[in-house]
Amino acid sequence: MPVFKFKIAVQLSNPSIVMDASEYIKGLKQKIARLNQEIAREEDTHSHKQNSFPTVSVEALGHGFLVNVSSDKSYPGLLVAVLEAFEELGLTVLQATASCADTFRLEAVGGENQAGSVDEDVIRRAVQQAITNCGAEQGDQ
Repeated sequence: MPVFKFKIAVQLSNPSIVMDASEYIKGLKQKIARLNQEIAREEDTHSHKQNSFPTVSVEALGHGFLVNVSSDKSYPGLLVAVLEAFEELGLTVLQATASCADTFRLEAVGGENQAGSVDEDVIRRAVQQAITNCGAEQGDQ
């Protein structure tokens, strides 16, 4: 069986090799720039999500509690969710100041209906759970 050998000669001049390599490098640089932009956007989004999670502080006041909630972001129904958490714990809101426009701020003084049944940590966890549930519902929409 005969064996045929073919020799293909590709003629590339030095300038064309340099031009091709230069174009390839430009393309790689553009891809790197796009990937860096995507990474920066993801980091900003992740950072913003962490910063927008509400802070909740609870302080005992004699026979009641001072509850402060603040967030860089507000969701429809967030105030209602927090007030429902108070109700579930048997707390009566005696006085409250709230802002629910772009940000969310709530300062509430609550009196305890059930003698000694809740403490600061229980209230904090209940309010945080109400906020988490409200945020999860908004994510579903």
